Amino acid sequence: MALTIASREVDGVTVLDLSGRITLGEGSVQLRDAVRDLISKGAKSILLNLGDVNYIDSSGLGELVSAFTTAKNQGGEIKLLNLTKKVHDLLQLTKLYTVFDIKDDEASAIASFK
Repeated sequence: MALTIASREVDGVTVLDLSGRITLGEGSVQLRDAVRDLISKGAKSILLNLGDVNYIDSSGLGELVSAFTTAKNQGGEIKLLNLTKKVHDLLQLTKLYTVFDIKDDEASAIASFK
């Protein structure tokens, strides 16, 4: 199942609803392009909704870190929302859980950018 990305704006925060798999090849490239596109358009607050992402491989993890770093270097911020158990466990295993700001509900995630 390929990655699909839907973008929406909530209170000045760009929410990317991701669905599918973030894997080597198409999935990670789509994520990279989407985040870089937003940052190039001046988006500073980006929330990645991972509620429908059922699998992330090492390349996908690298892409999340890369997106996080790119945003930070441009004065922006990327936060993660709605992790599935599998993705949550993966981030804990790789210690990336401590790097990302991870939220469980959208309202508090949006508010945390203020």
